[in-house]
Amino acid sequence: MECRSYCKAPAVVVFVLAFSLVMLETTVSATSRMTEIASDGDLLRRNLLANGLGVTPPMGWNSWNHFACNINEKMIRETADALVSTGLSKLGYEYVNIDDCWAEIARDDKGNLVPKNSTFPSGMKALADYVHAKGLKIGIYSDAGYFTCSKTMPGSLGHEEQDAKTFAAWGIDYLKYDNCNNGNIKPTIRYPVMTRALMKAGRPIFLSLCEWGDLHPALWGDKLGNSWRTTNDINDSWESMISRADLNEIYADYARPGGWNDPDMLEVGNGGMTKDEYIVHFSLWAISKAPLLLGCDLRNLTKETKAIVTNTEVIAVNQDPLGVQAKKVRSEGDLEVWAGPLSGYRVAVVLLNRGPWRNAISAQWDDIGIPPNSNVEARDLWEHTTLKTTFVANLTATVDSHACKLYILKPIS
Repeated sequence: MECRSYCKAPAVVVFVLAFSLVMLETTVSATSRMTEIASDGDLLRRNLLANGLGVTPPMGWNSWNHFACNINEKMIRETADALVSTGLSKLGYEYVNIDDCWAEIARDDKGNLVPKNSTFPSGMKALADYVHAKGLKIGIYSDAGYFTCSKTMPGSLGHEEQDAKTFAAWGIDYLKYDNCNNGNIKPTIRYPVMTRALMKAGRPIFLSLCEWGDLHPALWGDKLGNSWRTTNDINDSWESMISRADLNEIYADYARPGGWNDPDMLEVGNGGMTKDEYIVHFSLWAISKAPLLLGCDLRNLTKETKAIVTNTEVIAVNQDPLGVQAKKVRSEGDLEVWAGPLSGYRVAVVLLNRGPWRNAISAQWDDIGIPPNSNVEARDLWEHTTLKTTFVANLTATVDSHACKLYILKPIS
């Protein structure tokens, strides 16, 4: 999530008063901490984060894309239930991530974050216990600023150690850490403070840096987080989705086990795209080793949506242990070939038609890293079939408008 239009709206009086108090209380301590961190010459040369998490891209669900601020503990519990009852949890979707708007506007008298009584009256520890009892993990949201992007709750700037200890005590497994209301302090100064705080807190917590790609976090994020946003927020449209895939692809060389490029969450199932477009969305996120965080209402999952997000062969591409992000290896107008190596000397290939007309697309062996005279077996991951013929030098398929083909190619001789 980023600073949306309502962030710029005139603030209510209570917000102005709260903001002033927070600024008075935290600016001095935050500045001294930032100075200390900034003076550390080794900051970006060594890995501050050593939590052993994110060996493969995270999978789960996040509340923002469908619900925005309209969240409560009942809905979170029901979503955890749905992850189990639909079978999604068995496929690897394990995180139940609560986004913005979960806390009161003011901290308590000890400076602690307080879950919003009207929507989370049982508190976060009880909710985490419920999610954990389902065999799942729970995520939460904060901001490397004085307030979050919604301006309805405090950020963690100046309170990093206190908040990290709070999250650990609640049993939090994942932190999405946003970038709003940040006092114009560089993210390379703000984010390491939370990284260190989490490492001190005594609980492994996946750290998702939601910096929106402003200062190219792929260049420095692997020292600080398990994933880093390479783009602004996605919305449920073809243009938004495909542009995020493009921006994310630029940084393919920086992804690796333990640290992933993040083009934002999945919109599959929210209704703004066609079935073929959602298949493209899921295919590109899978081959790009992006986090697979569902953003629809899992309590009302349609058969079509479920068929897309439960495709185990596509999920296996995303979770492949080699952990290499695919690249756009050929682009001819609206016709593209994306490819990346998998374990077992295999290659995942997407033939993508971005244009308005049906068209033939070819993947050439010399573009995708297969020796030119190899005889290759092709597995179609959306049709769940191994093609009867084998291929030499290239594979060509006809692809509909705003659609794709996703293959695993395996040289057999």
